[in-house]
Amino acid sequence: TTFGNVAKTAGVERIVYLGGLHPDGELSEHLASRVEVGRILLDSGVPTAVLQAAVVLGAGSVSFEMLRNLSERLPGAIAPRWVRNRIQPIAVADLLHFLVAAADLPPELNRTFDIGGPDVLTYADMMKRYAQARGLGPRLVITAPVTTPRLGARWVGLVTPIPTGFAEPLVGSLLHDTVVKEHDLVDLVGPPPGGAL
Repeated sequence: TTFGNVAKTAGVERIVYLGGLHPDGELSEHLASRVEVGRILLDSGVPTAVLQAAVVLGAGSVSFEMLRNLSERLPGAIAPRWVRNRIQPIAVADLLHFLVAAADLPPELNRTFDIGGPDVLTYADMMKRYAQARGLGPRLVITAPVTTPRLGARWVGLVTPIPTGFAEPLVGSLLHDTVVKEHDLVDLVGPPPGGAL
């Protein structure tokens, strides 16, 4: 709220905020918080574009580091049930294209936009694809009926260097299907150069 008020007072012409892609209904605390921040900025009086993305694939993304570590360390795993949820990840280069392009949207646009890559996958599929791309061989993932973020985060903390406290909000987000519902930003600013990765 303070940021929105100061931005309005300073004459900022556009806010671009990266939020989380989410389904309708009850959300994890992490996703609900990101949705709330987006709503506050949209109500700030400064034209705002809230870009909603799922897992970001590329350097600098903690979600990607979790995926990378799980894929590299586990040739086979009994994993929590959330590894079967549907996710529409986006490459970091494509995300940057949309973040930069959204800064030049017309001032009358004050809304959310879903952004994602061309594929809808499960987390298990992403682990298998990452392993294949790295030449690590096939990955076997069997699911167990574990659904709580705390237990899932402990599992991540046991098999990766990502601290459990860091993993818990990310795992909480993975409890939901996170799939793009509209492609309006692509229609407004165009796809990334060369197409989505």
